[in-house]
Amino acid sequence: MQLLETLLCIDGVAQHLPYHQARLARSYHALFGGDVPFVLERLITPPPQGRYRCRLLYDAHQTHIEYIPYTLRTSRRLGIVHTTLEYPYKFAHREPLDSLKKSIEGVDDVILLRDGLISDTTIANIACLIDGVWLTPATPLLAGTTRARLLDEGFLQCGDITLSMLENADSIALMNALTGFYVVHDPILQRP
Repeated sequence: MQLLETLLCIDGVAQHLPYHQARLARSYHALFGGDVPFVLERLITPPPQGRYRCRLLYDAHQTHIEYIPYTLRTSRRLGIVHTTLEYPYKFAHREPLDSLKKSIEGVDDVILLRDGLISDTTIANIACLIDGVWLTPATPLLAGTTRARLLDEGFLQCGDITLSMLENADSIALMNALTGFYVVHDPILQRP
């Protein structure tokens, strides 16, 4: 059972390390027991120039790190998929998520609807601008590091988001460690 942590590195600096270390520590403790035996600040040594996706694979016994040049990727065409999927940890095996994404042709990603509420997309947390407040689902599929940071900063608030609320929101935004927080301009939502 391998876990994955994905970080953005810019000009030799891994971004927002405390949030990644905190999630890594929670996941490691829950799945392998005990404290995580490594510190990201000492482990991550990205190339000195450029934007890179740092891909850290780990389990109870080993780690593997690779640095991949990164170009911003955004999503505009979003399908809506009903699911009961649980994904509380960032596993390296993503087949269940990839299958959901492939279930609707012609979309960049899918928004997951669980128990009648918006959850996430397969690669990002989501937020809706409603009455001047950026609202993010109270029960995300996976609590991302950018989401955690923006909640701590008071930029986001947690709450339940229905499909109707999503469709009537003033704006929709997606967020993850690589893309940061970005507003989806003129989103195209494909209902189930």
